[in-house]
Amino acid sequence: MRHLRLTALLTCIALVAMLALSNVAVAGTSGMIGINVLLNTIPTSKILNQLAKYGTVRDVVPEIKALTLQAPASQLDAIRALSFVTAANPDAARTGAPVSEVAVTDFTAGINTWDMDAINVTDLGKGRTIGYDGTGVYVAVLDTGLLDNWRDYFPVERIATEYAMCFGGGGGEVGNVSSPTNKWEHDNNSHGTHVTSTILGYSLSGTPVNGVAPMAKVIPVKVLNQNGSGWSSVVARGITYVGDLKAGPLKNFPVVINMSLGGPDLDIMEKTAIDYAIRQGVIIVAAAGNEGTAGMGYPGAYEPVISVAASGWVGEWTAAGWWHTLDVPDPTNPADYYITDFSSRALPGQDLDVAAPGSWCIGPYQNNSGSSSSSISYYYLGGTSMASPHVAGIVALMVQKDPTLTAFEAETALEDSAVYLAPGSRTVNNGSGAMVTYSWGADATGAGLATADAALAQLDSSLTVPKKGGKH
Repeated sequence: MRHLRLTALLTCIALVAMLALSNVAVAGTSGMIGINVLLNTIPTSKILNQLAKYGTVRDVVPEIKALTLQAPASQLDAIRALSFVTAANPDAARTGAPVSEVAVTDFTAGINTWDMDAINVTDLGKGRTIGYDGTGVYVAVLDTGLLDNWRDYFPVERIATEYAMCFGGGGGEVGNVSSPTNKWEHDNNSHGTHVTSTILGYSLSGTPVNGVAPMAKVIPVKVLNQNGSGWSSVVARGITYVGDLKAGPLKNFPVVINMSLGGPDLDIMEKTAIDYAIRQGVIIVAAAGNEGTAGMGYPGAYEPVISVAASGWVGEWTAAGWWHTLDVPDPTNPADYYITDFSSRALPGQDLDVAAPGSWCIGPYQNNSGSSSSSISYYYLGGTSMASPHVAGIVALMVQKDPTLTAFEAETALEDSAVYLAPGSRTVNNGSGAMVTYSWGADATGAGLATADAALAQLDSSLTVPKKGGKH
């Protein structure tokens, strides 16, 4: 069953269908936009009929008292003034594209990769070095879905196909949010597949490569279209769907969301969906954004979300096969790391939590959607999209250890155990042979570098103090 609370939901769907057929004509169809509306009450037929005077109601999400409306932009103020409307804003654009990509050509003995070593999940020549692997944890990856040939990369047992979902549409030019069947595994973009590979690991032409939480189960939830972009109304539907899963069939399992996506504006529908999912017990991790000094993206910058900046390693490109042959030194030394120039800095009012590897991370990435093994390819990708799943994986390990962990407690443990990375500069090889200096301030790192061993150890000290209820 894909949706929970079917009675209320089907009632709203029926009302939307009737309104679509008998919608009051709105003068001037030019300048039509998608508007996300948050109500202060349950959507009723009377409310939906009144809203139909301003545009076409396209989608209703009763769990969060929200709906999407396709209407002229000129009607926005009038909609906001309605007594049953708490807030309304134009549907916000979202994207999950990486900043950079380089094809991988050397796959020899790729068991351990630099980024897993950097967060202390593995150590060169020793394999995994921590006692948790994500068993019993579900990680919902809200992204572009998976490639047709995802089975070439991931064990079938690690993908929760029974809960996989696709939400499409949204925005002013499309309007309604739909749920096309099985589109989640027919992605043309590769972004979601690469993100998933960080969490689970992957088969590198037959050689197993470690992931942060290789025994977790990933729920692919496609909320971005085939070019890696989408709308906050669709993202909100994905978040609400996962919240419903946690309230229903997954109520006895820890659930984490990873969102390697974002945009410049905080959308009211997306914000409310996040609050709803967290109330159900979901922990949400998201990319900080790739806009440098222009500021963080949302939903990452929203305070209850665990946001992740992109760090790099000074050992990058210093030897052939560096990504799997060089040992990242232990114990963790801040001097070995830097913050990328693209990683978004926190502006006033924005909340940046921790940093994780996001400079040159290797994983499955195809420039075509072929379903045969001949389509297999791997790329280094750079972006906070790559940093976020490292932390989502760490959180999966944390909730495996303590399934009662709340979103607030997980964020606190990550921040309290992070390796502080002071403002500074590092000069590193940029991959083309040139030495480049990257500099950052205190607004770029949050609490510092997240590492799995320290975050897990922090839970032990947290067990001796009363649990906090949250900060929402």
